Amino acid sequence: MPKPEFEFFPATDVPFTACEGKADGLTERILAADGDTGVATRILHFDPGTDTTPNGVQVHDFWEEVYILEGSFTDTRLGRTFTAGDYACRPPGMEHGPWTSAEGCTTFEVRYRL
Repeated sequence: MPKPEFEFFPATDVPFTACEGKADGLTERILAADGDTGVATRILHFDPGTDTTPNGVQVHDFWEEVYILEGSFTDTRLGRTFTAGDYACRPPGMEHGPWTSAEGCTTFEVRYRL
């Protein structure tokens, strides 16, 4: 099933829910998704003090584009901090994370398959 068709609506109508995994402090607002393929558009939120180390390094079998809306997080493997306005485009198989976020962070993400 493809992502559903939606006309404009307030994104705030979609509640934040806890993300899967072992790390505390991560919530997501899934705006549109295809449950069969895993493609999705979401807003991801890191509470202040979040550490995703328990989830380990992430690797997906889909493309992922991420834009940081507000706040910042640090990629602990790279030793680099990324802030609002930064963007990433990750092909399938690209390793990324884990991250820590002292101040909190909110991202907009699109996941898809070619």
